[in-house]
Amino acid sequence: MPPPINTAELLREHGLRPSKKLGQNFLQDPAILDKIVQIAEVTENDTVLEIGPGLGSLTRHLALSAKEVVAIEIDKKIIPALRASLDGYSNVKVIEGDVLETVPAEVINASEYLVVANIPYYITSAILRHLLENNPRPSRMVLTIQKEVAQRICANKGKMSLLALSVHVYGHPEIIANIPAGAFYPLPKVDSAVIRIALHDEPRIPVYLLDAFFRLAKAGFGQKRKTLRNSLSAGLHIPTSQSEELLINSGIEPRRRAETLTLEEWVLLTENWSKS
Repeated sequence: MPPPINTAELLREHGLRPSKKLGQNFLQDPAILDKIVQIAEVTENDTVLEIGPGLGSLTRHLALSAKEVVAIEIDKKIIPALRASLDGYSNVKVIEGDVLETVPAEVINASEYLVVANIPYYITSAILRHLLENNPRPSRMVLTIQKEVAQRICANKGKMSLLALSVHVYGHPEIIANIPAGAFYPLPKVDSAVIRIALHDEPRIPVYLLDAFFRLAKAGFGQKRKTLRNSLSAGLHIPTSQSEELLINSGIEPRRRAETLTLEEWVLLTENWSKS
C-alpha cells in the first residue's frame, strides 16, 4: 500500500482549491482506495483507464497492481500537483483532457482495459455511451458515485430512472461497497458507493437503434409525472394519438409511466418507433 497523500497540504502547496463545478471531493482513505482496487480485480496484466484522477490517491494504488494506468484529468490547474504525487510511478500515463473527447484506442496500447472512475452522476450515462460505443470497449467498469445515485442505478424494475436504464443497456450494475462522507476531502454532504458494472458482450439495444432509443427514453422520462402517452407526445413533438398508437402496438398500456417499463419493453418500443 503506498503512503497516503495529505490532500489539504498538497492543495495548499500548489495554491489550489477543490472545484465545486467539477465536483472535486478527493477520496483519501487508504483502506478504501485499496478496496476499490480489489473490487476492480486489477492484476499485473491489466491496463486501467482512470477518469478524473484528481491528486492521484487512487492512481497510486492502481499503479501498484496494474501493468499500466492511463489517467485522464480534465482540470488543467490540478495537473502539476497530480504529476508531483505520481513521481516515481513509471507505469502511469497522465493525459490532460476531457474523456468524452478522447478516443480510447488513441491513448490505450492494449486490446483490453478496465475503467475505474470517481465521477459526477450527471455525466455517467455520457461516459458509458462514449466508452462503450468506441473500440476497444472496457471489459468491466468500477465507478464511485453518490450513494443515492448508485441506489437509483441499481433499482429493481418498476423504479427505473433514465440513468439506470442507460446503464442497464450496457451491463449489469451492482453496489459492492459504501463509502462514508468522511473518507473524502473536502467533506461532501452525502455518502458515496462503489458500483461494479459487468458488461454485456453487446448492448441490449441494437447499435443502429441506440440514438433512437436514447431520444425515446429521454422523451419518456422528460415529464415523469405524466403518462407515457403524454410524455412521449411532448418529448417527440407528435400528436397524442400517434404516441398512444405506438404504445398500444408495442403492447404497452398508454397510461403507464416511464419508470415502470422493463428494458425489454423499451427495446420493443424503440423498434416499433424506428419503423414508423
